[in-house]
Amino acid sequence: MTITVDTTSTATTFTDDWHRWHDAREDGLRDPLGWLSLAGLHWLTDSPERLDGVPGTWWVTDEKVFITAQPADRLDVEGERIAGVRILTPAEGAPGLSVFNEERVFEVIRRSGQYAVRVHDPAAPTLVAFTGVPAYPADPRWVVTGRFTPFETARTITTGAVVDGLEHHHSAAGTIEFRIGDAVETLVAFGTPADLKVLFTDATSGVTTYPAARSLAIGAVEADSTVTLDFNRAVNLPCAFTDYATCPVAPAENRLRVAIEAGEQDPKL
Repeated sequence: MTITVDTTSTATTFTDDWHRWHDAREDGLRDPLGWLSLAGLHWLTDSPERLDGVPGTWWVTDEKVFITAQPADRLDVEGERIAGVRILTPAEGAPGLSVFNEERVFEVIRRSGQYAVRVHDPAAPTLVAFTGVPAYPADPRWVVTGRFTPFETARTITTGAVVDGLEHHHSAAGTIEFRIGDAVETLVAFGTPADLKVLFTDATSGVTTYPAARSLAIGAVEADSTVTLDFNRAVNLPCAFTDYATCPVAPAENRLRVAIEAGEQDPKL
């Protein structure tokens, strides 16, 4: 008895699945207040100042952000209009605290002990001009199996950022070893064994893909310590789309020697 495997159907299903994933990814980037809506990044000092295009007066004292505004400035925090002084305390490295200004959101962030206001505007040129993310064609050859080796205890890996002077601190769970062609590569994986991801560069970085890093969600480690790396789903960090993000760069351990000709390409090329 001969069993025939319909490889054409399998390839079509793989490609269709990738297109559905890619379409959902692009839909997420169209969020009116998402990363593509960034229209400004203002670093605060201990001197009260007015920020370009931002109502109110802003400054930092004793690791707190102070905002002085009048009701006519239309600045709202947690449903309350600022009328006088409001104090915010954003957490280091965490998503920012939101100050609403009609259609816009001013996100107050703390990065490496510095404070900033990030402007989200649905009318931002980057969002208005967005037509999609360029990517390599989906190819099953870029789906590889790796072996996860956990660290005895989680380690903190410090990387730089696309903004000079900033650092990012990542919790690393272990390493993933895998083979691409004739090359054996290793990546440090962040997160937990139940939900891993990697930041990496490769020989395409700065050529056809964004130079600082791409991110790949891996998910959970299997019972036999294997993981699946589908490089077709490697994505750009927000800094690939906007100059107002503070993304990390890939750790030195994750600079692959091979060219990963899969996943998202540099949208600015």
